Amino acid sequence: MNAIIVDDEPLAQEIIETYISQVPEVTLVGKASNAIEANTLLREQQVNLMFLDVQMPMLNGIEFLKSLERPPLAILTTAYPEFAVDAFNLSVVDYLMKPIGLDRFMKAVNKAVALHGGKPREGATEEIEREYMFVKADKKLVKVDFDDMVYIEGLKDYVIIRNEDSRVITLQTMKSLEERLPSSKFRRIHRSYIVNLEKVRAVEGNSVEVEVKGQLKLLAIGKNYKDELLAHINSLKI
Repeated sequence: MNAIIVDDEPLAQEIIETYISQVPEVTLVGKASNAIEANTLLREQQVNLMFLDVQMPMLNGIEFLKSLERPPLAILTTAYPEFAVDAFNLSVVDYLMKPIGLDRFMKAVNKAVALHGGKPREGATEEIEREYMFVKADKKLVKVDFDDMVYIEGLKDYVIIRNEDSRVITLQTMKSLEERLPSSKFRRIHRSYIVNLEKVRAVEGNSVEVEVKGQLKLLAIGKNYKDELLAHINSLKI
């Protein structure tokens, strides 16, 4: 994999470069101190992986990543935890907090190598497909396990994540949340509902039946989503 480092701190560049030199699957092809220089590198080089700092002059890392039509795999590096939700909304490979240790760096690189189509380096233990996500709620980042989620309900600019024993309210759109969920497990069934398919007890008429805290609840199926949902359900019939 060809990689670039985008960071306005020379010491941070040096640390990442040293770490990269110990990974035979990754070749460093350039360094940039801001988004303008990074954009030039992306045009001139074939880049598969970008180590991207968040806090930079002119254009920060999140804004730069959003501006790219076809961005390479990105590992964000920062001293600020509050950008984590925005980062994972952009499907970054990983979010590394400075100062970055070699062990944490290697976990991130193993993810990138596997996503690129190679095999993780020996000793990798972390699964590539995450089984959880973090959402911002109550002025903190709250971990939500996919297996615990029953359904998600949209209320204007907020969404309510209904877990088996609790709920989490977060400020974001249904679309942005849907993009972060594994499509093999979750299905949009209505403009206001996303359901965990493993929690569906029955489908009757225009409703999906789930159970929350021992109580049955019916979720409406929107007409624009019904055919796709039924086709999936029918494929599982015995």
